[in-house]
Amino acid sequence: MKFVYIIQSIEHPSQYYTGITDDVSRRLNDHNTGKSTHTKRYKPWKIVSYTYFADESKAESFERYLKTGSGFAFSKRHCH
Repeated sequence: MKFVYIIQSIEHPSQYYTGITDDVSRRLNDHNTGKSTHTKRYKPWKIVSYTYFADESKAESFERYLKTGSGFAFSKRHCH
């Protein structure tokens, strides 16, 4: 069981981050306490969306897609 999530910086609203986790609340807490080097600069964060996947490989594929140009455009239209 995996979740692909998108978070947005509260103080820098043009900053988004996409990730994968098995616990969305814990991962958001990690981002907001500076445990992620990729996101600590723009904390605090809020959840914009998350999607549940029963199949971990599909979750990983979706996360990789969202980090591409067309995936970012998709998430901007549907999630932001």
